[in-house]
Amino acid sequence: MRLGLRENWRQFAVLVLVNAFVGGMVGLERTVVPLIGSEEFKLASTAVVASFIASFGLSKAFTNLVSGQMADRWGRKRVLVLGWLIGLPVPFLIIWAPSWGWIVGANVLLGVSQGLAWSMTVIMKIDLVGPKSRGLAVGLNEFAGYLMVGLTAFLTGWIASETEALRPDPFYLGIGYAVLGLGLSVLLVRDTSAHVRQEAGRYPQAEAIGFREVFLRTSFRDRNLFAACQAGLVNNLNDGMSWAIFPIYFAARGLGIEPIGVLKAAYPAVWGVMQTITGPLSDRLGRKGLIVWGMWLQAAALVMVAALDGFGWWLAASLLLGLGTAMVYPTLLAAISDVAHPTWRARSLSVYRFWRDLGYAVGALLAGFIGDIFGLAWAIASVGLLTFLSGAIVAVAMQGTEHMSGQ
Repeated sequence: MRLGLRENWRQFAVLVLVNAFVGGMVGLERTVVPLIGSEEFKLASTAVVASFIASFGLSKAFTNLVSGQMADRWGRKRVLVLGWLIGLPVPFLIIWAPSWGWIVGANVLLGVSQGLAWSMTVIMKIDLVGPKSRGLAVGLNEFAGYLMVGLTAFLTGWIASETEALRPDPFYLGIGYAVLGLGLSVLLVRDTSAHVRQEAGRYPQAEAIGFREVFLRTSFRDRNLFAACQAGLVNNLNDGMSWAIFPIYFAARGLGIEPIGVLKAAYPAVWGVMQTITGPLSDRLGRKGLIVWGMWLQAAALVMVAALDGFGWWLAASLLLGLGTAMVYPTLLAAISDVAHPTWRARSLSVYRFWRDLGYAVGALLAGFIGDIFGLAWAIASVGLLTFLSGAIVAVAMQGTEHMSGQ
């Protein structure tokens, strides 16, 4: 057994494909579900429409928090399979939902599923490649997931436009994704716990620390880990806002469902594809600069959406938002992995992902309440300002992490 991408490329490729299906399950909801709330169930409050994202974000965040513990105790593969089993009912619940409460409940299950399955695909890839190629490993993982988010967001919008119905046809894709993802996880994925033990043997033995200490160190006590956690939270805060607000905002300005689907697909598609460049680039150039400038680019893109009008401007802003997110997303995961020792890395990544995905709930509800009171443009611009301030915190607090492996 050896560490490295070349040495483990077959298993790595299987995990890339599995995470593509994991991402597709989220993409099911990016275009159509907010419109189901506003058009089918006649929900007038943006905050109420955003409640389905809040339920997703909260359940995913708290599942992330325990997924590392579960992975260390039960093994990575078992947790991955459990995630897929929990996700299987989601498309059926959305198809059959007689009320908005069913949609919210489906998203609780989706959040738990994502917290287990996506966490394991990230952790297992980092286990396989070792310390030299973490940025590349995370970049490829997130590339597969978010490219599929974008592709599925486009396909669901296109299917809904062609069938002139928001349900059930767009969600048949989710049934296929869940069956294929579960099958691959059961039949072809192998556990990577032995790779962790091999890597840990390369470093001085670390003190045994409990989950409470890992949580406090990752969240507050280590300046690099703190800077990464707050940036992750704000990054997903603006993603949660865009998920909830953008389809309603664009529809209110006269766009049909198909061009809305294009805008909703462009952002995660660029995010996904560019991570194949930004992930390995962070291995060479360092993490901090990419994170800071990525957050500031996202802030500029959000202000563009709020301040300018028309499909062309919104498409340009969506592309910039995707590029900025691609600069940040894999780099933050790699930065956490740089600092955490292999013996508590999975738990540290789980704590980071708890804070990061809590941003979905915070962003959706914050933007919903601001939108109800001041208007949707103000909600978008306010989140842009928060994103800029988060980048400034990273600029001040974070040190270089790429040479700190296994401290």
